[in-house]
Amino acid sequence: MAVERTFSIIKPDATRRNITGKIIDRLEGAGLRVVAQKRKWLTRGEAEGFYAVHRERTFFNDLVAFMTSGPVVVQVLEGEDAIAKNREVMGATNPENADAGTIRKDFAESIEANSVHGSDGPDTAKTEIAYFFAETEIVG
Repeated sequence: MAVERTFSIIKPDATRRNITGKIIDRLEGAGLRVVAQKRKWLTRGEAEGFYAVHRERTFFNDLVAFMTSGPVVVQVLEGEDAIAKNREVMGATNPENADAGTIRKDFAESIEANSVHGSDGPDTAKTEIAYFFAETEIVG
């Protein structure tokens, strides 16, 4: 197993309900360390750029509108197999399909308002981290 970094977003539905601490507690409880973190309100341009891979999908405009509807917490997480561990703690994208005890099962309001985002692989993690953080902002 290797120590790696992954990217995480605590989405507007979770910040609105003031459950960021509960989510971070789950992540840390799974052995992930927060090595960088910012609370910010995404601009439309930032959200469109971040989710550009989905630009042609029917849900793109709704996703951008949702992600700019309130503040988010962007984070870099570090730990053994951090990408897989984060995805396991988050649970399935659709909270109805998520395992009991996962963030999405316990906190999501819907498939869109599912409280968290996490990188799906090493290349994505590297790109997503660089989108929001300079290397000097990551303190391991």
